[in-house]
Amino acid sequence: MQTGSVASLTTTAGIYWQWRGQTIYYTKAGSRQEGKPALLLVHGFGASTDHWRKNIAQLQQDFEVWAIDLLGFGRSAKAKIEYSADLWRDQLYDFITNVIKKPVVLAGNSLGGYVSLCVAAQYPSSVAGLILLNSAGPFTEVQAPSKPSIIQNIIRYILLQSWASFFLFQFVRNRANIRKTLSKVYVDQSAITDQLVEDIYRPSCDPGAAQVFAAVFKNPHGEKVDVLLKRMQCPLLMLWGEGDPWMKSRERGIQYRQYYPNLTEYYLNAGHCPHDEVPDQVNQLIQNWMLTL
Repeated sequence: MQTGSVASLTTTAGIYWQWRGQTIYYTKAGSRQEGKPALLLVHGFGASTDHWRKNIAQLQQDFEVWAIDLLGFGRSAKAKIEYSADLWRDQLYDFITNVIKKPVVLAGNSLGGYVSLCVAAQYPSSVAGLILLNSAGPFTEVQAPSKPSIIQNIIRYILLQSWASFFLFQFVRNRANIRKTLSKVYVDQSAITDQLVEDIYRPSCDPGAAQVFAAVFKNPHGEKVDVLLKRMQCPLLMLWGEGDPWMKSRERGIQYRQYYPNLTEYYLNAGHCPHDEVPDQVNQLIQNWMLTL
């Protein structure tokens, strides 16, 4: 497959869907093909469907490809509600059921990976396969967790205050700070383009974006990854960017294999977002794997 041109990376028109009284943004590319599953792409925290443009451009040649903005992110509504993995899990399940109308292969990065895992484990009839790219989510701790220090409790208390989270949001959403954060989690610095920074910055200007950011600190924790893996039944492909400073890829890979040994995995020379950093490699691995389903 040839890498799509810059023009082809920006021509996928978006569509809006009403869900629980909120506007949800999604894109669709490619055509439905007999014998091939559809693919649904789910972004990570602070990202959007734009983060998948390099993947959509190539994978639409072989598959029907969908991408969706989770509620609170991208071009979807920034509702003043309680955000949780269960909320986003239900959003994806309802989207698959009511819009795509057939089981899909779910592919998720970071937070999107964890939410996709929740769907695969808790709504198995809607998922034909699961692809996790540097997926987030906690495992059950073998040892009792240590009690937080007084300093940690004070920091958490401060961050739970609306004024503190607002000022923190204003700081982290600054374009220069977005670029600085990306430079820490991307191995190939040339992949950090002005467009990538703008794609992350733009949704942060929407009304309600600061409240979504603050809600993250108050989120109820979702189910543990190992519990979810024990309930899952579909094929699993793990794609790891080894240079991710936020996750110890090799150690997490061992944990995934412990609870779901029949998986396929690859380790790539990339950071937290391998689909955006080394898209040609990721697209080829996804294509080859999906054709075996």
